Amino acid sequence: MNKNLLFATVVSALGSFLFGFDTAVISGTTKFISEFFSLTDTTLGVTVSIALWGTVLGSIIIGKPGDLWGRRIMLLLCAATYFVSALGSAMASGWYALLAFRFLGGIAIGASSVMAPMYIAEIAPARLRGRLVAVSQLNIVVGILAAFFTNYLLVGVGADNWRWMFGVMAIPAAVFFVFMFVVPESPRWLVKMKQPDKARSVLESVGAENVQAELDAIIRSLEGEHGTTKLLQKKYSFAILCAVLLPFFAILSGINVIMYYAPMIFEKAGASASAAMLQAVVVGVTNLVFTVLAMFFIDKIGRRPLLMIGAVGMGLALAGAALHYYNENLLGNEAMVVCIIVFVAFFAFSQGAVIWVFLSEIFPNKVRSKGQALGTFVDWTVNAIIGLVFPLAFSFFGGGTVFIFFAVLEIPFFFFVLKVMPETKGKSLEELEKIVVLQK
Repeated sequence: MNKNLLFATVVSALGSFLFGFDTAVISGTTKFISEFFSLTDTTLGVTVSIALWGTVLGSIIIGKPGDLWGRRIMLLLCAATYFVSALGSAMASGWYALLAFRFLGGIAIGASSVMAPMYIAEIAPARLRGRLVAVSQLNIVVGILAAFFTNYLLVGVGADNWRWMFGVMAIPAAVFFVFMFVVPESPRWLVKMKQPDKARSVLESVGAENVQAELDAIIRSLEGEHGTTKLLQKKYSFAILCAVLLPFFAILSGINVIMYYAPMIFEKAGASASAAMLQAVVVGVTNLVFTVLAMFFIDKIGRRPLLMIGAVGMGLALAGAALHYYNENLLGNEAMVVCIIVFVAFFAFSQGAVIWVFLSEIFPNKVRSKGQALGTFVDWTVNAIIGLVFPLAFSFFGGGTVFIFFAVLEIPFFFFVLKVMPETKGKSLEELEKIVVLQK
């Protein structure tokens, strides 16, 4: 693999590392900030979900600036925002200040969750695109694991441990900011900005196999899209349907409930506080291992087979976790933890690896940033609602009802993938454009 391509992929994917870290770090702080700020179930839900509402805003506003000023500039801005959010959250003197800085961090998460995978998709050759965009997902899960692990290490540092948990993210944010200055701009964005010579130079630097042919294909694709760049057109309806339903079902699998509340879930199942933190680390390791495994299969067997395998596995694992809450004699605490870990494994191998790849592929060049922003907006909106209501739902309905709800939703998801979703493996973005726009 071309070293410049690999470097640009890894650096831009640092945005996804911070995305993963920032979304998961809250899980280790919930107990301590609840005590420090005297939070109830309702205000805890607000505290956890406030960053998610920031992601909703970040994901929906990033598309137009990304088209105007480029993918690289937007990722630089994300890095700076992550840095300010980390330090601000660590030094927050009151609950409202914490909410404000967490919301700011959420804006960076939403923006980078659109820009990072889209940037990688636009510089990667078709034969490597799934694997390279999956590097973005890999960095998300590495970030999640890093958050779980640093939370575990910092839990014993004293009354201000939650401040250190939030503040440590400033270090990778600074690294991300510095290195983004030396990666190239997206060649597809450069063509869109009438800079074909610069686009050619980027394609050459990242090792495109046939630079002129790829450049010509990009130019034809953009020239073929005359008129408005409005996303909500009939010809894009199939792409919009897929980009809305995939993240909708992915979040309603319950994965982010585990990421945000894992220690709380494990404690309520009978684990001690330290054991719950350690079990959360095991969840993070599982997430990482199976994401890496998925990277070896996503360009070999395709996106749809991974998703269907995952739907079956996740549904069964969630049903097992629900059984524990209905009858602990049938399924003990240890078995419930195993079910959660199995669920995370199947998610990482399927939806976790595919969702950001698919969203970066399904829309034509001219509306890709808007389309990906729409899919990401749906993802984070549903995510924010789940994060907000979970503590109340868990207390009111019980864990059994909550987990069986998530399990049942894997059934319609399986049939959506089987009957509706197209396979995108091995096709250039320009080839996919023809398939999706012509789809009835």
